Amino acid sequence: RRAAPPGQTVAEGAPLLFIEPGLVESAVEAKAREIDPDHVRPDLAEVIERHAVTRDAARPEAVGKRHKLGMRTVWENVDDICDPGSFIEYGGLTFAAQRRRRSIEDLVRNTPADGMVTGIGTVNAGRFGEEKARAAILAYDYTVLAGTQGTMNHRKKDRLFHLAAEWRLPVVLFAEGGGGRPGDTDYPGVAGLNVTTFWQYGKLSGLVPLVGIVNGRCFAGNAALLGCSDVVIATESSTIGMGGPAMIEGGGLGIYTPEEVGPVSMQVPNGVIDVLVPDEAAAVAAAKQYLSYFQGPVADWSCADQRRLRHLIPENRLRVYDVRQVIETLADEGSVLELRAGFAPGMITALVRIGGRPLGLIANNPTHLAGAIDSDGADKSARFMQLCDAFDIPILFLCDTPGIMVGPEAERSGTVRHASRLFVVGGSLTVPFFTVVLRKGYGLGAQTMAGGSFLAPVFTVSWPTGEFGGMGLEGAVRLGFRKELAAIEDVTEREAAFRKMVAASYERGKAINMAVHLELDDVIDPAETRSWVLRGLKSVPPAPPRQGKKRPCVDTW
Repeated sequence: RRAAPPGQTVAEGAPLLFIEPGLVESAVEAKAREIDPDHVRPDLAEVIERHAVTRDAARPEAVGKRHKLGMRTVWENVDDICDPGSFIEYGGLTFAAQRRRRSIEDLVRNTPADGMVTGIGTVNAGRFGEEKARAAILAYDYTVLAGTQGTMNHRKKDRLFHLAAEWRLPVVLFAEGGGGRPGDTDYPGVAGLNVTTFWQYGKLSGLVPLVGIVNGRCFAGNAALLGCSDVVIATESSTIGMGGPAMIEGGGLGIYTPEEVGPVSMQVPNGVIDVLVPDEAAAVAAAKQYLSYFQGPVADWSCADQRRLRHLIPENRLRVYDVRQVIETLADEGSVLELRAGFAPGMITALVRIGGRPLGLIANNPTHLAGAIDSDGADKSARFMQLCDAFDIPILFLCDTPGIMVGPEAERSGTVRHASRLFVVGGSLTVPFFTVVLRKGYGLGAQTMAGGSFLAPVFTVSWPTGEFGGMGLEGAVRLGFRKELAAIEDVTEREAAFRKMVAASYERGKAINMAVHLELDDVIDPAETRSWVLRGLKSVPPAPPRQGKKRPCVDTW
């Protein structure tokens, strides 16, 4: 008990306070008091209720509409992509920044989490362990304000992108939504052009894997983030565009339905979509498979009988074959994930495993332009090389090309610049890469399939079907022996002479002769290709730990 109030002057020696006996509960008595561990105090009950409002069970009408369309809810996707029990949510208690026009109760009930679930969890931890499975998950909720980008969910994205950069977390983004939201009121500003979300996400390129998934409608800002991702996985019902119908109509560019803006029939052949899948379950499965290549090797693998490779290239050099069958036979069973299969069909890019180890695979497709490299094919290959190099994934080239595409039509596409990307990117690769020539290895095109030179790879080998030259055999003969052929008046005799010259050129350019002159490291039994690749992988040191980026970014194109 105080003897004098604070601030009062007291005489020297006067009492300041008195200590008096009283009844105080002892620690023993407090411990002895029975505690109900299931009792929920009012403060905790409020928190539990607020979290419950954001979940599917509290929103049956919205969930029903979603399921009626054959689509998943945001939480169904999050629960599927993450290992059970691993996801923790950030910013789940927020709501749309619209207090000036709507009540708090309305916003809490109808704009949960401001239309976006964000957090961290693990993906594939059962196969690769917790550390390698870490990931940041961001998922727009189309049942809330059409999955639009609002003030608060921008702040949530920025928070997760910062964590992804600081702790090297791969990012999985479910991007369905309508772009920027004009209806938010609770912030000072005019146009919102100082939003940092797109800048922050762009800076993550080349630092951590970025996976974009889309189902349904994805326009404007949502599409911009999707396009910044390393891989775009889309369902067949997707429509993607840098502007939705309202923006298009507002700009006087016509009236379109959302499904007419950017359907998959447009976005697959133009290269926007990397992996096309039937539905969201398949999209999540593809995302898990994609991330697995960046998480490390696996011990459980099997492969086809490699002797089958001896018979996949026809003996008749003029007969075509299916290079995808070669890839499926060569790689571990079930390990091939082809990217941009519908774009630039002359070049195949895929993530694969050989002996459980992840590789990037680039192959010419002889069923398109006989394997010649056009502008789109060059861009597709160059970007894929950047992706592999950025994340320390070795590259395997399967070469079968008559060269870089030529002619006026090819030049209209800017082939000179596009094809040259392969030399520039190839010259900057830091990962080990290997070249196996299946059949044709001609001119500059063949060099691009070896990083720029047959001396650049860890090894350059050929199957017995390999044939080589500075340019295609027929073209080289017609050009080099033009005068001799023109001097033969009889058409039949001229054709016979031409065929004889081609045969002679073929003999000179056979794989064995190339190896004799040390322009190849060896000519191998196709059945030994996996052994060569695995020995090559084991013969180079592992990639050193990285503190930052190897490359400034991975081109979006």
